[in-house]
Amino acid sequence: MKLLIVTCLKEYLADVSQIFKQANIDVFSTSDIIGHRDGTPQNILEDWFARGEEQVDSVMIFTFTSETHAERGMELIIDYNKNLKENFPVRAFILPVDKSL
Repeated sequence: MKLLIVTCLKEYLADVSQIFKQANIDVFSTSDIIGHRDGTPQNILEDWFARGEEQVDSVMIFTFTSETHAERGMELIIDYNKNLKENFPVRAFILPVDKSL
């Protein structure tokens, strides 16, 4: 079993939901998040979080799924980011689940 975590702008939630559907991931959870950053990054376009009083409304989507479905979701997100015109790509992480109840 794997834990697939995705963070993205709220505007991308419907797209990520569609990606999950294509990856046969039918059950997932979401949580609203606000990105912050203290200090100035070298290149603001490469940075994920805003700085100072600026905030970025984002969402975290996560699911416990099979390795096959998690890997397929990751592949689809990579493809999605290749076609993205904005400077805020969808971020994804796959983590192992050692034990579960």
